[in-house]
Amino acid sequence: MTTKSYTKMFKQLKAKPAKLLKYKKHNSPKLRTCGKNLKKCRRCGSKSGHIQKYNLKLCRKCFRDIAIKIGFKKYS
Repeated sequence: MTTKSYTKMFKQLKAKPAKLLKYKKHNSPKLRTCGKNLKKCRRCGSKSGHIQKYNLKLCRKCFRDIAIKIGFKKYS
């Protein structure tokens, strides 16, 4: 049994509960504890350019938009 979609197999295995449990055990996605997919922007949900310092949890684009409102000053 091979398929690209993890959930598509559930329809085929409903008649065989023992095989379904075994399939879920070995082929379900791992629960992640770290990495890029866990860190999302609070404002837009983007996963790239994430700023976590000072517990901001914003992407760089959203940070530029609201930095002055938060209390950051631009030095240049």
